Amino acid sequence: MKKLLILCVIFGIYHNWPILSNGTSEYSENNVVILYATDWCGYCKKTRELLKDNNIQYTEFDIEKSEEGRRRYDELGGNGIPLLNINGSIVNGYSKSQILKLLK
Repeated sequence: MKKLLILCVIFGIYHNWPILSNGTSEYSENNVVILYATDWCGYCKKTRELLKDNNIQYTEFDIEKSEEGRRRYDELGGNGIPLLNINGSIVNGYSKSQILKLLK
């Protein structure tokens, strides 16, 4: 019984190691992320959730409410939302794998 308990404890530590090791994320804390979005967009909401779930700091511009945001979006050649600028790389639309890849 003791061996089973020890195995459970070891598995629990292994499974929760990212949380236990000072809460560090597997994503760089030096990322510069800018999200161009709207309030009503479902994929924009999914993008916000993805960034929040991975503790990624970001700046958001609502392209319908912010003149500066709309200008910057247009300068990037925006033609859909969400549009992300991750460390200078542009992601058009919601692509979880591409977003997470650029954040590493």
